[in-house]
Parts: sequence; C-alpha cells; structure tokens
Amino acid sequence: MKRIHARSVIRKFWELHPDTEQYLKNWYDQVLLADWKTPNDVKRDFSRVSILKNGRLIFDIKGNSYRLVVKVNYAELWVFIRFIGTHEEYDKIDANSI
Repeated sequence: MKRIHARSVIRKFWELHPDTEQYLKNWYDQVLLADWKTPNDVKRDFSRVSILKNGRLIFDIKGNSYRLVVKVNYAELWVFIRFIGTHEEYDKIDANSI
C-alpha cells in the first residue's frame, strides 16, 4: 500500500501494551509493502483477516488477544486505522461503522 494513516495510533497502543509492539511493527511493515487491489489480495497475505463491507478489515493481533480494524481504499492505495484494542474493547464497537 502506498500509505497507512495514523501510525501514531498503533505506536501509542504498543506503548500502553508493550506485548504488541513487535506484532504491530510486523503488521505495519507487511501492509506497507502490500500490493492489494481486492480483499482477496489481503486474504492471500493475512489468511485470518476478517473482511467486512465498505472496505473494512479486522486483523487479529498477537494470537487474537487484540483486534485492529482498518478501512482500505484499494484504488487510492491507502489504509486508515479505525480502531485498535483488546478483544473486550472490540466487542463494544461496531466494526462496520467505526
């Protein structure tokens, strides 16, 4: 992807949850190099990703201890981080509209 918006969000998150730092850095690096044109391309790179409507994706972080919700614009090649949190925090949001 060309651009990942709100990297500071994940950096702040790993400062609060140091056990996620390496997982989030790996995710970021992999996504930055990705060439996604469709949700199937994402599935190729992240087999456990959940694909929602409106370009939203849910990634499991650190063995599903945490959740990362992003919105992807495949045409413009950007990923926008919409949410990152614990599984418990994730259960309180609507990933389709956040």
